[in-house]
Amino acid sequence: MAKKTVVVKIGTSSLTEKSGKLDVARLYALTSQIADLRDSGAQVILVTSAAIAAGYSLLGYQERPVSVPAQQASAAVGQGLLMEEYTRALAERGYVAAQILLTRADFADKRRYHNAFSAFEVLLSRGAVPVINENDTVSIAELKLGDNDMLSSQVAAMMHADLLVLLTDTDGLYTADPRSDPKAEHIPYVEKVTPEIEALAAGAGSANGTGGMATKVEGAKLATGAGVPVVICSSREENVLAKAVAGTAKGTYFKAGSGMKTRLQWMAFYAPTTGNIYIDSGAAEAMGKKGRSLLPAGVRAVEGDFAAGDVVKVYQSGTDTCLGRGTVNYSSAELREIMGLTTSKAAARFPGRPPEVIHQDNYAHIETEVSE
Repeated sequence: MAKKTVVVKIGTSSLTEKSGKLDVARLYALTSQIADLRDSGAQVILVTSAAIAAGYSLLGYQERPVSVPAQQASAAVGQGLLMEEYTRALAERGYVAAQILLTRADFADKRRYHNAFSAFEVLLSRGAVPVINENDTVSIAELKLGDNDMLSSQVAAMMHADLLVLLTDTDGLYTADPRSDPKAEHIPYVEKVTPEIEALAAGAGSANGTGGMATKVEGAKLATGAGVPVVICSSREENVLAKAVAGTAKGTYFKAGSGMKTRLQWMAFYAPTTGNIYIDSGAAEAMGKKGRSLLPAGVRAVEGDFAAGDVVKVYQSGTDTCLGRGTVNYSSAELREIMGLTTSKAAARFPGRPPEVIHQDNYAHIETEVSE
């Protein structure tokens, strides 16, 4: 096979026994498949759950705890044990495991985002297998929302992966919950994540995990928006990873969008924003369909307090739909002075300043927003 970068996310339900404890045999079996991918020439990044499952019994809990502090404490114990198993399993196949713990804040900070990107590049170039988990001990949101689905999507987007595989306890998306509705029909392919698709995914996950199908579809929406195809499939299918890469695994495949550069990905999905700009329909079409810059004449309203060089959200006036994010060349106060003016009149107000409010090279048109 051609050299590919594959991000594999293994959910808690795929790594635990019915009791909720870590299933080491399953971990080794899935790690063996990852090693098989490496043997075939692929670069593999693993995003793993189950730190809580690996640690809670050692703290005296009889079952997976429900309180966030107890989950965080269990993760603190279990993360090292989980990593030890992955390190041993990969070493048996001649590969080095590299532990990386991330939080959403690591993606929101531009310097940390690029540092993580650089570290991944070196690890992959040296033949290591990055093993990533959310930093559960400090990240409460992950424990409540199943953010490893989003984390794997963010990593896949960052690294311009060729495929994101979300392994879980079901073989993809259905028209209803197949566990309770015998008439539920499997959905093999999704052209685009629409509100209807998101509605189908609503519902709880397994008792031992933190997410469900909804977080996987949300993650698929982000990844495909960044140009990465996604497949959700069952970890129980034989040789599922090789089949997923070949496109033959039973699952739900999500078509990738056109993608964007790393710098624009950070702006589109992770950059903190300090205000909003509302533009008219003509400017929205010019920016979205024609790749044009935003000029003062197209601005209808300004919201927030921001400085030149800040990242802001761009909305079409009269709607609540975010069209994209961009770096502004004017502060909010300055923009309020020139919005709606022609380029020449705006230049007379601020001589020597760029004619564009947002230059096309510093604007990311998006369809998927990540909550800040």
